[in-house]
Amino acid sequence: MTIVPNFQTVVDPQKLEKLAEVAIKVGLRLEKGQDLVITAPLAALPLVRLLTKHAYIAGAGIVSTFYSDEETTLARYEYASDASFDKASDWLYDGMAKAYANGAARLAISGDNPMMLSGQDPAKVARANKANSMAYKPALEKIANFDINWNIVSYPNPSWARQVFPDVPEDVAVGKLADAIFAASRVDLAEPIAAWAEHNGNLKKRSTWLNGERFSALHFTGPGTDLTVGLADGHEWHGGASTAKNGITCNPNIPTEEVFTTPHALKVEGHVSSTKPLSHQGTLIDNIQVKFEGGRIVEAKASKGEEVLNKVLDTDEGARRLGEVALVPHSSPISKSGILFYNTLFDENASCHIALGQCYSKCFLDGASLSQDQIKAQGGNSSLIHIDWMIGSDKVDIDGLRADGSKVPVMRKGEWA
Repeated sequence: MTIVPNFQTVVDPQKLEKLAEVAIKVGLRLEKGQDLVITAPLAALPLVRLLTKHAYIAGAGIVSTFYSDEETTLARYEYASDASFDKASDWLYDGMAKAYANGAARLAISGDNPMMLSGQDPAKVARANKANSMAYKPALEKIANFDINWNIVSYPNPSWARQVFPDVPEDVAVGKLADAIFAASRVDLAEPIAAWAEHNGNLKKRSTWLNGERFSALHFTGPGTDLTVGLADGHEWHGGASTAKNGITCNPNIPTEEVFTTPHALKVEGHVSSTKPLSHQGTLIDNIQVKFEGGRIVEAKASKGEEVLNKVLDTDEGARRLGEVALVPHSSPISKSGILFYNTLFDENASCHIALGQCYSKCFLDGASLSQDQIKAQGGNSSLIHIDWMIGSDKVDIDGLRADGSKVPVMRKGEWA
C-alpha cells in the first residue's frame, strides 16, 4: 500500500491560511450570496479547505470544487483508445459557463507537475488539448471577456516542487516552493491585504502613464530580438486590480507584477527570442525563436519542444498571432528570487512577455460595451489558446512609438525608464 506523505509539516499553516484569505478578499473580493467554482489538483486539498472556509465566511452562496489528479490523467494516455484524444467533457464546461452566466466567481489553483505529459505522444497531447480548448470555450469566454471576478493562486504540489528543486529531498523541496509561493503572493508579510493595496496602487501608476502616452506600438530590442508590436486601436493598459463587467474589482492573478494590453493582431513585425523556457502541457519549450510578418508567425524554432510548439501554432488561425503584450521589470521579486518555476503564473511575472492567441476584451477603452466584431475590427485577436512566453531580460530595451514616429524610452536594460 502506498503511503501518501503529509507535507503540512513543511508548509507554514498560518501563511497558507493568509493565502486563502487573500485569494478570497483580494483576488476575488467575493460578494455575499455569490457562488464560487474552484478547480484544483487533488494535492491542493489543504488549500481548498481553507478557501472554502473563507468563502463561506465572506458569505458565499455555494462553493463547488472540481479536482484533477495526475495519476488519472496519465492513465488516459496509457490505456485509452485513440478516439479518446479527440473528446472532452463538454457537459462539464457547459455547466461552468452556465454558472458564470448566473453570476458565479471562478478560482483556479495552479500546481500540477509541469512535466507530467513530457513522456507522452506529442500528437495525442495536442489533440487532447485542442478538444479541451474547444469544449472549454464557452466558459473561457466568460473569463477572457472579464464577465466575472476570477482568480488564480498556487499550491506547492510535491511533483511540481521536485521539478523546481530537483537536488534536495522532496519534503525540503515542498517547503522551499511553499516559501517562494508565499513570498511572491505577499502573504509572508505582516499585513498582506494592505501590502496588496499598495502594490495595486503602484501598478495603477504604470498603467495610467502608458494610457496617457497612447503609443501606437512598442519596439523591443535585445539579443536575438528586434520586434515591433503594434497596439490595438483604442487599447487600454491594465495592471493589478481590475473591475469585471459584473462590477466587482478583483486581482485575477496572485502573484502579479505586470501591466498589460492588447496588441494589434495584424501589426507585429520582426523577430524575437524567448528569455526563459515555456512549460506547456507537460513539455518544456526552450530557446523559442519566431519571426512575424503582418502580425503572423511565419517561422518558429526551439532548441527543445519544437514539435509541440508548432502543433500549438497550428491550433487555429489566431494561434500564430498575439493576444497580449505585458511589461514587467527585471527587478521584480519573482525575477530576483532566481527561481525558474516552470509555471507561467510565476515565470511571466519575472519578465516582459507576449501571449499567443486570445486577447482580453477588457484591454480596450469601453471594452465592456464592444461586440466581438468591433474588437476584431480594432485589432483584437481570437483563438482557442492563450499562452504567455517570456521575452524580457536585463539586456532588453523597449521604446514606445508614437503615431508621428517619435520614440519615448519605456524600459532600459529591463527596468522602467
